[in-house]
Amino acid sequence: MADLRNRLVIGWRSPRSWRMNASTAATYPVTGIADAEPVQFPGFDRLIANYAQLQAITREHRYASWRTALSSVVGIYLITDTRDGRQYVGKADGEENIRQRWTTYASNGHGSNVELRGLDPTSFQFSLLRVFDPATPTREIDAAESHFKVALGTRRHGLNRN
Repeated sequence: MADLRNRLVIGWRSPRSWRMNASTAATYPVTGIADAEPVQFPGFDRLIANYAQLQAITREHRYASWRTALSSVVGIYLITDTRDGRQYVGKADGEENIRQRWTTYASNGHGSNVELRGLDPTSFQFSLLRVFDPATPTREIDAAESHFKVALGTRRHGLNRN
């Protein structure tokens, strides 16, 4: 319930009492939950998120601006397994934007990638290598993805099979 810290609003019965035991507090009605403070989007070139943060980005209201930004672009992303440094280069293109692709990772941890299936996603770090306008031709995005796989050696020393 850490995400409710400083946000839970309860119906306080006694204005003279400033503290109470948990068993007493449990009997007070919850009258509301205040909005969380928004987290400012850092920009595409500064975005780095671990798996827990990725899950929060895809679900929590305070990351609404992040979801808007990630919905507006397609591109090339990097997943790094922080336990051993191996990397996976992926792309989101066509109808699938970065937000959609990363939402899949947030929900199942592997995004249906064979090499990621057996790994613990809690050690993953997500970042963007390059973003494109959604109107960019698929061949241009494919070329960029291939370039990053070669440049980072993710086929030979990483988690890319293709």
